[in-house]
Amino acid sequence: MIDWLKEAEAEKNFLKNCYEDFHRHPELGNEEYRTTGKLAAYLEEMGLEVYKPLETGCVAELKGNGDPTVCFRADIDALPVQEETGVPYASENTYMHACGHDVHMTALLGAARLLSRHKDELKGNVRFLFQKDEEGEGGAEALIEKGALDGVQAVFGCHVNPALPAGTIGIRYGRFYAAAMKYDVTVHGRSAHGAEPEKGIDALYAGSLLAIRLKQLTGNYEATRCVVTTGSFHAGKVRNILCEEAVLSGIIRTPGLDLRKVLKNKFFETVQAVQDETGTEIDPVLIEGYPGVENEACCTAFTEETARNLLGDAHVVRLKEPTMTTEDFGYYLQKVPGCFFHMGVNSAYPLHNSHMCPDESALPVLSAFEADLLSQAFLKIC
Repeated sequence: MIDWLKEAEAEKNFLKNCYEDFHRHPELGNEEYRTTGKLAAYLEEMGLEVYKPLETGCVAELKGNGDPTVCFRADIDALPVQEETGVPYASENTYMHACGHDVHMTALLGAARLLSRHKDELKGNVRFLFQKDEEGEGGAEALIEKGALDGVQAVFGCHVNPALPAGTIGIRYGRFYAAAMKYDVTVHGRSAHGAEPEKGIDALYAGSLLAIRLKQLTGNYEATRCVVTTGSFHAGKVRNILCEEAVLSGIIRTPGLDLRKVLKNKFFETVQAVQDETGTEIDPVLIEGYPGVENEACCTAFTEETARNLLGDAHVVRLKEPTMTTEDFGYYLQKVPGCFFHMGVNSAYPLHNSHMCPDESALPVLSAFEADLLSQAFLKIC
């Protein structure tokens, strides 16, 4: 029996150095050239086969003794957030790893390092995906199109959770992350003197009414919460002239594609109602985004069981509610069964906050758990 926690603890300095280096040198989506180079160098040093199907990011293969292949994905891009943590290894750029992707790739490097030392004991192959641009347009689909999941029987992924104690695994069955739709709406009115509003059509008023009506779509559908957010509203230039054009932009978040269809219909119904009521002409553009994350039952049960056996019941929690944040890992789960889970990093600040600073003690725990999970997957679920 391999003591993964003991072996990972011995890699503490390696993990610390990798993490602080990645944190100090963050790169935005599709610009992760230095990060990719560092990852590839580490993986090749471990004896893994490394290839770069896209311009940034990389894939590594660890060959064991068997046919099945299991896969783990880590995202590698940073956010356009100016760091204010004050840590000695703070970002040297005007952006930072405010979403914990530096933890994700460091821990997976650690797991690869552990597993590479036991490759002769593995009953199959392990594929490591270091994915670009999760925070932007998404890199998952591009990797899949390049064959990243070819021959894979199960796929796993992880995201840090600042609200959980460091080293605690969060498990969620079924619907986990929201499916998303972005919208841009242009409201066309007719300008007129503010003293004679009856001679014009007020696009600002119509846009305001639309923003309110869209906000009112937030609520429970089939006992599940959905969220509609208008984050940008631009209208008007002069105080005494009826506004001719208003532009709104926002996002709709629903747990599951079925509810996304429901909200899509309600969105267009709302737009039509406001148009009819105000006499404006409204041009809506709705773009379907990430499909959400819905964990497969068997892989999730296996993940929970492995976590409890390795860490003990006190360090594993079942997450009661899905999150309304989005995550492109769902594209992998549309192709291959798998599980996405959380790792607690005990931060007083939430994700995407300029002060968000994960507890580094979670790193060896996460590396050990990922190594344990991947080494057993061949026997339990493949």
